[in-house]
Amino acid sequence: MDLPELPKRLFTLGEEPEPVKSISYHTDDTKLFTSIRGALHPDEYQELRDSKLGVFLKFKELNFAWSSKLVHFMLCFKLDIKKKYELWCLVGLQPARFSLIEFEHLTGLNCNYVENLENPRCEVTEETIAFWQLLGVGIDAGPTTEQIITSCKRCSEWSRDDRMRLGYLAIFTGFIEGRKFSTVTRTSLARLVMDLEEFENYPWGRVAFKVLMDSDGLTVE
Repeated sequence: MDLPELPKRLFTLGEEPEPVKSISYHTDDTKLFTSIRGALHPDEYQELRDSKLGVFLKFKELNFAWSSKLVHFMLCFKLDIKKKYELWCLVGLQPARFSLIEFEHLTGLNCNYVENLENPRCEVTEETIAFWQLLGVGIDAGPTTEQIITSCKRCSEWSRDDRMRLGYLAIFTGFIEGRKFSTVTRTSLARLVMDLEEFENYPWGRVAFKVLMDSDGLTVE
């Protein structure tokens, strides 16, 4: 039986690029994870862990991380597919897909569609301004991972809601955005944290998946 003709590979067999960086080059979140676990009261951390975003904390507790060799394999055997936000690679002679569907099954995160996903409209209230001042962040910027870690050292006298906001923002900066420790995050998304229920129920799976797909050209070690 003849095999169906597959799309061309992006890289010729034997001419794959050598990896130069780890896939987690900017997302070593051990310090952030330790800081937020120490900053929250036990019941607060448990509530965050049991929330719809708690999967990130559970992965970290299990020392779950991308296997660099696996990611390198996927990128080197990637097929030239012109479908947005789908990654196809060869596993032997079998094409395998990684899309939003597989990502949702793996993480259990909310991946529903909403308009203006990455730029939701959030009113800047006096409460927002006060909380951003607590974080030491300019009102027109999203917090960096460094600022979240610093805030963890001085949040003991904050209200419970503000500590929970800090916990959710730690997940947002370190696990969803995954930028350099000193790089600001997206303001409109970060501001959603002022409504804790809205923040927890936002389709962060869709946001995280898009971040992952937009960075799928990263090289790995």
